[in-house]
Amino acid sequence: MPVWVEKAMNKEEMKRYESFKQKFFHWFLAFQDDGPFSAAAGELLALLKEELALEQAVFYLYDPVRAAFYPEAAAVGTPDARPIAADGERKVAVVDAGGPHMAARLFFMLSDEAPAMVELMYRKDGGFDERLLWEIRADLARLFRKLSAVLQGAGEEKRYGQLHRFAAKIHSSMRIDDVLEEIIRTLQNVYPSFTYHLLLSHDNHLRGNLPIKTLVLDESEKQTAALRAFLTGQVQCEEMEAPPRSMLYAPIKGVQAVYGVIEIIAPYAAPFPKREIHFISLLASTAGSALENAKLYEQSRRLVADLQLINDTMRQLNARPRLHEAIEYMVSQIQQSFGADEVGFFLFADGKRELLPGSTPFFFDHRSEPYIEWVEKRRQSGNDILFAGDVCVSAFGPFRSIMAAPMQQNKETKGLCIALASEPYRFTFEMFKLLESLVQHSTLAFMNAMLREELEKLVITDYLTKLHTRRYLDEVIQTSMESDASGALILFDIDNFKQINDVYGHQTGDGVLVQVAETVRANIRDGDVAARWGGEELAVYLPKVPLSEAISIARRITEKVREQTIPTVTVSCGVSWWERHGCEDAKQLFKRADAALYMAKETGKNCIFVHDDCHLYKV
Repeated sequence: MPVWVEKAMNKEEMKRYESFKQKFFHWFLAFQDDGPFSAAAGELLALLKEELALEQAVFYLYDPVRAAFYPEAAAVGTPDARPIAADGERKVAVVDAGGPHMAARLFFMLSDEAPAMVELMYRKDGGFDERLLWEIRADLARLFRKLSAVLQGAGEEKRYGQLHRFAAKIHSSMRIDDVLEEIIRTLQNVYPSFTYHLLLSHDNHLRGNLPIKTLVLDESEKQTAALRAFLTGQVQCEEMEAPPRSMLYAPIKGVQAVYGVIEIIAPYAAPFPKREIHFISLLASTAGSALENAKLYEQSRRLVADLQLINDTMRQLNARPRLHEAIEYMVSQIQQSFGADEVGFFLFADGKRELLPGSTPFFFDHRSEPYIEWVEKRRQSGNDILFAGDVCVSAFGPFRSIMAAPMQQNKETKGLCIALASEPYRFTFEMFKLLESLVQHSTLAFMNAMLREELEKLVITDYLTKLHTRRYLDEVIQTSMESDASGALILFDIDNFKQINDVYGHQTGDGVLVQVAETVRANIRDGDVAARWGGEELAVYLPKVPLSEAISIARRITEKVREQTIPTVTVSCGVSWWERHGCEDAKQLFKRADAALYMAKETGKNCIFVHDDCHLYKV
C-alpha cells in the first residue's frame, strides 16, 4: 500500500461500506451456488452499487489474445461491451469517465491464470477516499475469488456428476449410434454455448442429425490440429483470429486405437482453462472406451453373422449337386447379402476364361467387358485388392462399385467372382473381405460339382468317339418309349472296317471311327442321342420323329460319311421305328434295326434298309 497523506477517511463512506459488508453476509447465506458465475457476480455488484450509491459497477475479465479487459457482469442490465486496455502494473486507477462521472478501476487476480478488474462508476461530487478504494479492492479480490471457487466447486461437482451419468449410460449401451448421441448431448449440457463436431476416422456414415464430419487424413491447414490429436492421442488447442474463437480437439481414444476426435469451438478467443481441458479429456477417454466396446460388440455380431452366412451357404451348395444350380444360388446370395446388382462367375481353364451358367445376364453381354478387363489388369499386376468404391471410368457403364474375389484351390486360381453395384461406395471393405471368404469356401463345392458332372459324363461317354455309351442309349430309349408318341433308331456299320485296319493300321482305323462319329454328331439335332453301339457300329436315336424324317437323316449321314472321311469309307444303315399304339418294347426295336442293318451289309453295303412293324425293305 502506498504512503498515504495523513487524512482521515470519510466517515460517511466508511459507514456505507460497512453496511455493504453486513448485507453481503446475509446475501451470501441465501446465495444459490447452482447458477453461472456472471449471474452471481452481477448480484454482488448490484449490492455494492446500492450501498455505495454508485452509478454503475462492472466486472471485467482479461483476454490475453486481445490484451484487454472485457466486461463479464454488471450491477444493472448487460455490461458495456467496450473493452479496457490493461493499465500496466497498477492495482488501483482513478480516471475521468467524462461529464460528471469518475471511474475507479480496481485490478486483481481472480485466479493464478485469470486477471480481473472491477470498475466503480460514481459522480465527481461524491468521490472515494483512496485508502478506501484500496480496502475495497482487497475485499473484492477475496470475495470474487471465493465466489469463483464456490461456483467452480459446485460446477465441477455438477459436471462430474454428469460425467458419471454419461459413463454409466454409454457403457450400458452396445450401439455405436447411442454412444455418439450421448457424447454430443453431455457436451451440450455442460457447455451450452459451445459448438461441437465429431470427426470420425473411417466407415462412419452420417448418423441421423448428429454433427459428424469425416476426419481428413491430410496436412491441410484447417485439419492440422485435429489430425495431430488423432495421430498423437493428445488434446490439441488452437486460436482463430477471424472470427476470434478458441478450438479444442480431444481424441476419442480406446485401448486399441483412436477412433476419432471431438472438436469443441468456444465463441471467444481465450485459452481453455486447465480444468476444462482435464474434464474434456476424461469425457473423450470415457467415450473412446465405450465406443471401442460398441465397435467390438458390433464386430463380434458381424463375425457371427458372417460365419452363419458362410455355414448356411455351404449347406445349401452341398444340397445342389449341379454346377449351374450352385452358381445360381451363390449369385442370389451375393445379391441379397451385399446389395449387388450384377454377379458373374468365371472359370479359368486351358488359358481361357469361361463364364459359368447361372451368372446374371449382364455378364453375357459385351458391356461387361470393361469391368472384367479392369479386374484382370489389377489381378495380373499383382494387386490383391480387387475392390473400388467409385470406378472413375465413365466409358464403363452404369456401375460405380466393384469388387472381385478369386476362386482358389490348393493355392491355384481356378476362377473369379465379380460383383457390381450402380451406387458408388455401395460395398465396404468388410464386405469385400467377406466376399473373399465366401467365394474361397464355396470354391470346393464348385470344383466338386464340376468333378461330379465330369465323372457322370465319363460314365456315359465312349472314350474314343466321345459319343454316348450303349447303356446310356438304352436308358434314353426306354424313357422315350414311356413318355413320347414315336421315335426311330438308326444303326450304322462302317463297311470293310477290318480292311482299313489291315491296310492302314489300327491307329488309322481309330481315326476313321472318330471321323464317322463326328459326322454323325454334326448331322443330328440337339435332342437326338448318338452312341457307340459296339466295335465299328454306331447308333442314333431320334425321339418324336416320323419314319420319313428318320430315313432322310440316315441318308444325309451316309452321304456325308462318304464325302468327308479320309481315307474314304462308307456305312451301311438299318432303321427301325415305333409309335405309341404299338405293343413292342425297346428290345424289339433294337432287334428290327439290327435285322435291317444285317440286310444292308448282305446286299452290297453302302445302303439303307428299313424294318417297320411288318416289312423289311431297302430305301
